[in-house]
Amino acid sequence: MRMYSERLQILVSKEQRRRLEREAKRRGSSVASVIRDAVEVELGGISRERRLGAVAAISRLHGAPHLPPEELAAEIDRSHAEEIEGGLSPARRR
Repeated sequence: MRMYSERLQILVSKEQRRRLEREAKRRGSSVASVIRDAVEVELGGISRERRLGAVAAISRLHGAPHLPPEELAAEIDRSHAEEIEGGLSPARRR
């Protein structure tokens, strides 16, 4: 999740406000999120649609395990612990 720390206040017309609220409702998100996505699209950032497309492409991958971030971190920690417990290989001890 992205953390936001900068506040920006803007004025919009009644019609712009209605369109923003309609789009937010359609997406199931906030007006602020719609505005942030529009800024990213207009100024060269990664759009919400591109991010969702990347998630969809990753989910179509076959043969690779799909682990939630917490499980992946635990698996990495387990692998590191095994390496430490096993010590250095005989070739590296010299």
